[in-house]
Amino acid sequence: MTPTRRGFVTALGPLTLAPFVGWSGRGAAPSVDGPRLLERFHGLARFGATPEGGISRVAFSDADLAARAYLTDWMRAAGLDVHVDVAGNLVGRRPGREDLAPICLGSHIDSVPEGGNFDGQVGSAAAVEVAHTLLDSGVRLRHPLEVLIFPNEEGGKTGSRALAGEVGAEEMTLPTASGFTIGEGLARIGGDPARLAEAARGPDSVAAFFELHIEQGGVLDRRGIPIGVVEGIVGIRRWRVTVEGHQNHAGTTPMPDRTDAMVLAARVVVAIDDVLRARPGTHVGTVGQIEAFPGAANVIAGRVVHTLEIRDLRMETIDALFADVRARAEAIADGAGGRVSFEPYYVSYAAPTEERLRRHVEASAEALGLETLRLPSGAGHDAQSMARLGPIGMIFVPSVDGISHSPDELTRDPHIVQGANVLLGTVLAADAD
Repeated sequence: MTPTRRGFVTALGPLTLAPFVGWSGRGAAPSVDGPRLLERFHGLARFGATPEGGISRVAFSDADLAARAYLTDWMRAAGLDVHVDVAGNLVGRRPGREDLAPICLGSHIDSVPEGGNFDGQVGSAAAVEVAHTLLDSGVRLRHPLEVLIFPNEEGGKTGSRALAGEVGAEEMTLPTASGFTIGEGLARIGGDPARLAEAARGPDSVAAFFELHIEQGGVLDRRGIPIGVVEGIVGIRRWRVTVEGHQNHAGTTPMPDRTDAMVLAARVVVAIDDVLRARPGTHVGTVGQIEAFPGAANVIAGRVVHTLEIRDLRMETIDALFADVRARAEAIADGAGGRVSFEPYYVSYAAPTEERLRRHVEASAEALGLETLRLPSGAGHDAQSMARLGPIGMIFVPSVDGISHSPDELTRDPHIVQGANVLLGTVLAADAD
């Protein structure tokens, strides 16, 4: 018996689900080895374990290196030829029967500081288990199979973005939570930052990329649905918003004579919330940081700088929402004799999943008697970068109470095994296309 937190206990034996009934090969359809998957998955949690029950395994740390070595051994046991590319990606490959672009699957194993045991780990462990199951079953795909474990996902998706040619040399000097710069960290795990450009793969270089992941939200758990079929990963745009008023003495300036940047900024923040709520959809908008200048209790703020982030599955929707926000903010500032400006500083493009692959996920789940729900991913994932190389599919499994990036993060054992079996069935279906 393997106990998990919050009193959940499961017997390992029954966790291997019914075989994938869409199997078109000879003999019984393969099914993942649930006990093996869970033993190795929970084994990962000891690297960087914290007293609170989570992990602090930031990219490039000693714990990260030890976990990568542990996973490398497992990948080799799964019959994969393993190497580290110049971007630090851990790559396990098995040739296919035909000369085709590879089917890739994987995720990451680095965590946020003081994080949980499931974000990234579920998809990484399941990807290796799928490869091991295919080996055990004597199944050789038409396509080459690649298992990819990406470095520094939490610090900027460095490994997957490098495959898409999106990591510049200027990023190599950026610090990370490990205390190493990104360049130092990549060298530490076997990469070569001086040759980073060689990691890039071209468009259509991947037949399909699949990532199994915990939802990190509460929709599936709240509705009791075991499998999420991800419609796409949201795009993100961020701006620094500068609101300018007139700095003055807080005691000698009458209220009618003030152009208080803090008050104007407050009205702009409320306007942002109003705009985002007024339009139906799954978009979200956030003001997460704010700072007043000069920042003294006895001085009327002359300038306030805050962030604005908007996320949606469609970049066009983000742009339309921003246009409405900007118009409202400028009207507020102009009406009070102030000024507002917007400086874009970050963009992550939306990555829709392919409809064909969504249907494969749904069919694989249905064959196992599992209910599905289509939903967007509000968080970024490595699949977002891989979408530049070929079609992507994502599978979500429930996060208990929607908690993530916390030691209380939890996905129950049966859901992990169910997700791995759906991943296996999806890979087989995609290989048959």
